Amino acid sequence: MGSLFRSETMCLAQLFLQSGTAYECLSALGEKGLVQFRDLNQNISSFQRKFVGEVKRCEELERILVYLVQEINRADIPLPEGETSPPAPPLKQVLEMQEQLQKLEVELREVTKNKEKLRRNLLELIEYTHMLRVTKTFVKRNVEFEPTYEEFPPLENDSLLDYSCMQRLGAKLGFVSGLIHQGKVEAFEKMLWRVCKGYTIVTYAELDESLEDPETGEVIKWYVFLISFWGEQIGHKVKKICDCYHCHVYPYPHTAEEREEIQEGLNTRIQDLYTVLHKTEDYLRQVLCKAAESVYTRVIQVKKMKAIYHMLNMCSIDVTNKCLIAEVWCPEVDLHELRRALEEGSRESGATIPSFMNIIPTKETPPTLIRTNKFTEGFQNIVDAYGVGSYREVNPALFTIITFPFLFAVMFGDFGHGFVMFLFALLLVLNENHPRLNQSQEIMRMFFNGRYILLLMGLFSVYTGLIYNDCFSKSLNLFGSGWNVSAMYSSSHSPAEHKKMVLWNDSTVRHSRVLQLDPSVPGVFRGPYPLGIDPIWNLATNRLTFLNSFKMKMSVILGIIHMTFGVILGIFNHWHFRKKFNIYLVSIPELLFMLCIFGYLIFMIVYKWLVFSAETSRVAPSILIEFINMFLFPASETNGLYTGQEHVQRVLLVVTALSVPVLFLGKPLFLLWLHNGRSCFGVSRSGYTLIRKDSEEEVSLLGSQDIEEGHNPMEDGCREMTCEEFNFGEILMTQVIHSIEYCLGCISNTASYLRLWALSLAHAQLSDVLWAMLMRVGLRVDTTYGVLLLLPVIALFAVLTIFILLIMEGLSAFLHAIRLHWVEFQNKFYIGAGTKFVPFSFSLLSSKFNKDDNVA
Repeated sequence: MGSLFRSETMCLAQLFLQSGTAYECLSALGEKGLVQFRDLNQNISSFQRKFVGEVKRCEELERILVYLVQEINRADIPLPEGETSPPAPPLKQVLEMQEQLQKLEVELREVTKNKEKLRRNLLELIEYTHMLRVTKTFVKRNVEFEPTYEEFPPLENDSLLDYSCMQRLGAKLGFVSGLIHQGKVEAFEKMLWRVCKGYTIVTYAELDESLEDPETGEVIKWYVFLISFWGEQIGHKVKKICDCYHCHVYPYPHTAEEREEIQEGLNTRIQDLYTVLHKTEDYLRQVLCKAAESVYTRVIQVKKMKAIYHMLNMCSIDVTNKCLIAEVWCPEVDLHELRRALEEGSRESGATIPSFMNIIPTKETPPTLIRTNKFTEGFQNIVDAYGVGSYREVNPALFTIITFPFLFAVMFGDFGHGFVMFLFALLLVLNENHPRLNQSQEIMRMFFNGRYILLLMGLFSVYTGLIYNDCFSKSLNLFGSGWNVSAMYSSSHSPAEHKKMVLWNDSTVRHSRVLQLDPSVPGVFRGPYPLGIDPIWNLATNRLTFLNSFKMKMSVILGIIHMTFGVILGIFNHWHFRKKFNIYLVSIPELLFMLCIFGYLIFMIVYKWLVFSAETSRVAPSILIEFINMFLFPASETNGLYTGQEHVQRVLLVVTALSVPVLFLGKPLFLLWLHNGRSCFGVSRSGYTLIRKDSEEEVSLLGSQDIEEGHNPMEDGCREMTCEEFNFGEILMTQVIHSIEYCLGCISNTASYLRLWALSLAHAQLSDVLWAMLMRVGLRVDTTYGVLLLLPVIALFAVLTIFILLIMEGLSAFLHAIRLHWVEFQNKFYIGAGTKFVPFSFSLLSSKFNKDDNVA
């Protein structure tokens, strides 16, 4: 892995690819992921480029593979995913693969079409059998009502006994029978009544079981209907209405013998269709199983082939049409691998003339490449979310690995909560190769990607929890308290000491609501606790007062150190980009302004901690008052922290006052002096100029670089570049805005770090409230019912702790830690205006089958 402090050094290379070896060379480059291609055909439409036909061929193959994956998933056949990624197919095998896939698609579509047709016929025959069974009951019912048809005259002079009622009516009656959707019955009946004006008799009944619709495949409830009508015209109307309501109409048998004959024929055909359908499904499954064995390989190969042709479309074509020219960004350390990849591609294609590369100088800003591993990737993503770093500037992610979880832990300091978070992250880390974690839902995948961040956040929270001596809002007495209560009793001291000190007796202990330990009494305070806060403070009534003072001062100290470190990192940026004047005219005045005011505040805090003891604490001056008096110059003398304090503070204020005009005017005036002393600026160096943007500052900076490097600008620079316009007003306004923002930001950013104190206090108090409302109540119940009550209380306490204190409070502390890094820390040195290096790499292609069966 490369350096995490700065991005990799990049160079612009020109690749000369022979037409016959270009595909194999790019295949080798894609496997290694070394270079980022530049589009040399930006003015050419994507439909007019040379390899459009090959891209369309890949899209056609993708369409076929999408269809195959859909059919395989529909047949519930598992899709195998290989552990190794197959290489891009050779050009000789592409046409063969295309022919095989097209032939397989045609065969599958034909078999699937036949299967669907057989299935539809089977469902129609099943519907027909149900219709015959139900309408048979309708006929029996009509026979019972024979006398109602006596009004019709006999068709012959024979006796009525020779003809049944249905035989006599058959000459004039017509029948339409079929099935209709359950929800359409009422509307269907109303439409028949209105259109046919009552000249129809409709009989219907609901089927006992649901049937699958032959058209849609949906399982729904059906009604069987039988319509009797008189006349051909009404019969046409009835059939049109049935078509409008999408009824499934089937022929109606007129005699019992015909009904029996049709029923027997249907049963025979249904059995035959079942047999043929099963054989068709077996054959289709065999074809799909065989296709599933190679579909993963072909999906990956088509993706790689399409990516290669997309890159080839970015190349320009030589006038002889025998060579492709590509421009790529490549890290300098990978140039040897790039040459080797070109040699491998030329050797695989069997070309006599190998492809080669050439490094070309440029003044364009290269993309930013910072190599990461699975541990540093999460922290780099936090920085990149603010902005991709400018080329070769200091990368904050290296320091974020420590400062981010530490600042989080300052706000989340609890030994118990931190240990639970650490165990959860450790579980993710130990099972990081489990396939289900990589394919989990979005929220769980987010936790998995940040598992190392969670691991350090939990580990640091355990440390700060030990410092705060806080474990689920309770203190841990690991080493024994440094305070001795018995030393406060008067019986343990001499009569002379009774007059000097306020001691306890039996009456004081019995009648006083609050007892105060005096550390000035000999034997009461035996020394500091070895690690963190003494556990006796958990019992004190002034616990919040003590912890608030401690955490507030701690937050200010950490914040000022963090911001000062950011300013110091800016010096490394100026030194690297050869802007040494920025060190003297920007960074050093910023450091003096920060340290003379806020650095002195840290000095007073630490000095008061070290110098004043319990005996002299009552005469110790207030740091806040002393800090305010530093700017007000009070007329009356005050008891300062140390002798000569007033003179030191005045010197610091003078240095601060002098640094402000230097910060405002130093850089613009220096650039103006450089501009007036030269008519043209430039440098003569191999490679590209290490600048990040074109501006008036850079025009003057080029001249200053010559001074620092010992070059003569009139000999070198004027031949390189022409003189550009210098806008002093714009530079002055930019510097003034930056200086005002920095000076005011030092105050607001320092106050912003007080969120460390505020969130730590909120987390501790919320944890204390949760313990008091649940665990304390459960533990105070008597032994008879206490055990039964304690189990649900512990369960509820665990659930609320996870969801409120771990997830909600953890997310709050996480967001505040991000804000402190983005705003208060990174704006001191980090520009974040770069472009990310996106290599042409096959590893970036998805090797998984998407849920929507899309392989594109």
